[in-house]
Parts: sequence; structure tokens; C-alpha cells
Amino acid sequence: MRVLKFLAVVSVCLLAFGYAAQADDLGTHNVNRVTFVAPIRVAGTLLPAGEYVVRHTMEGQDHVMVFQSLNHKHPDVKAKCQLVQLGNQAEQTRTVYELNAAKERVLQELVFGGDTVKHVF
Repeated sequence: MRVLKFLAVVSVCLLAFGYAAQADDLGTHNVNRVTFVAPIRVAGTLLPAGEYVVRHTMEGQDHVMVFQSLNHKHPDVKAKCQLVQLGNQAEQTRTVYELNAAKERVLQELVFGGDTVKHVF
């Protein structure tokens, strides 16, 4: 009997985890990965080139992207964003940036493959 209860609890937890990992009602996945091939400025912070885990979170009414480096010991960077609906599901991940006066890349938009929205910074 205890084994059945344990299996039921584990099953519910796995279902909840699977649901959380899927796209949310906004058309975006909660966790993604992105690779920056060159340093890029995000929310005023210059991130080194490398791979990042990016989490989409909410802080009150604000949409926030949290960038966590997988290659460097660098503090997490939070950046507010606005979600803009795409016409269709994005086929691939892409970044849009501008060059500032110091010739640094400054992140403007981030689109993750499979999402139906883009993140505008």
C-alpha cells in the first residue's frame, strides 16, 4: 500500500514538472538555452560570450528574463522584457542586437525556437 502511495506521489510530481516545462499560456517556454558568440550587453551588464540558461519569470506584472552563465562564474543577470506575438511559431532561436558607441553588442530582441512570442528589451 505504501509503495502505491509513493508511486502516486511521484507520478503527480512528474506530471507537474512536465507541465511546467511546457510552453505557458503566453506562448513562451519558461526555460531555454542561448549561446552568444560574442560578448553582449544585457540590461546594462556585459555578458561574456558563451552558453546561458535563460528563465522567463514574472515579478508582479513585469516579464523578466534571467540569464545564468554555464561557462563563466558570472552573477545572474535580470532583464525586463515585453512579449510581442509572432505570426507563427519560431523555427529557430535568434538574437537581435545593436552596436553602441563602444562597439558593444546590446541585446534588443530574443526569440526562442518553438515559441510564438519574441522578447523585446
